[in-house]
Amino acid sequence: MTDIDIRKDGHAGRITLNRPKALNALTYEMCLAIEDALWNWREDPTIKLVLIDAMGEKAFCAGGDIADMYASGTAGDYAYGQRFWRDEYRMNALLSEYPKPVVSFLQGFTMGGGVGVGCHGSHRVVGDSSRIAMPECGIGLIPDVGGSYLLARAPGQVGAYLGLTADRMGPGDAIFVGFADLYVPESAWDSIKVGLCSQGNVASLTKAAQPAPEAALIEHRAQIDHLFAAETLADLVAKLQSDSGDFAQQALAKLSRNAPLSMAFTLEMLKQLRSGPLDIRRALELEYRFTSRAMERGDFIEGIRAAIIDKDKSPKWSHDLTGVPEADVATMLQPVAGENVTFERRSEA
Repeated sequence: MTDIDIRKDGHAGRITLNRPKALNALTYEMCLAIEDALWNWREDPTIKLVLIDAMGEKAFCAGGDIADMYASGTAGDYAYGQRFWRDEYRMNALLSEYPKPVVSFLQGFTMGGGVGVGCHGSHRVVGDSSRIAMPECGIGLIPDVGGSYLLARAPGQVGAYLGLTADRMGPGDAIFVGFADLYVPESAWDSIKVGLCSQGNVASLTKAAQPAPEAALIEHRAQIDHLFAAETLADLVAKLQSDSGDFAQQALAKLSRNAPLSMAFTLEMLKQLRSGPLDIRRALELEYRFTSRAMERGDFIEGIRAAIIDKDKSPKWSHDLTGVPEADVATMLQPVAGENVTFERRSEA
């Protein structure tokens, strides 16, 4: 078995991520393989549903494999990262719009690129170990892979809170926010997968679902809606600074670790998505405006250096927390001049 195992199993098309030692981090080749499989199964009458899971207990998928992006970006070659994002985003949209049921089992860490694979399907299953997050602002990126679409649909200002703080959601929170659908004890997952493949429908899955654990975010919903209802990052930071309560101060500490430009853009992106047509394609197109420029004009290279390469956890961001000019956000929001995200099947597939 290679990094990803794609096969037919009864009435199911199965995709199993198989890099457990790397927390199933998503490579460029894995993105393309998932896309090809989805297109091939789309018109296959023997395939009634798609089942996505992963090997290992620690993670469904803890993110994208960004080492190659760092290597190419530091050499001044931004084309590889841009191609990776374009192809990954096309696969994310395909999952979100898929005409057949897509069932994902999200154990352990599901973050970043893992959200793009596991959280756009029709039946997203979580268990007690599930920890879901969009931590991109911590590495100078933004919530992408369609994560902005999910955050924009979250109740009140919860999406802005999660996108800027990178807080992790347990199973109850993930269902409350809209990143998951069903809570099923993980001890039952293997037998449910057998039933899904043999029956070709989701009846056994929905029957096995249990009431979700309590969503911790509900307790703080009123504070989140008040504090994170801000037009700009500077406004938000001012609100947090003026509130001496534990929750506000903890949120401020979390924001203080992340890239200010990324957070300022995320706020504006979510505002635009909520105020206009809210669909996965528009979200991905807005995300790509930032990510396509993230290495050359943003903090992505520095963020990877601090978190992954040198691991000093001391990134030197290009802006301070209250000093992101609106013009800098506007620059990252400009339409893409070169090759853009497309959603048709790639010709070389």
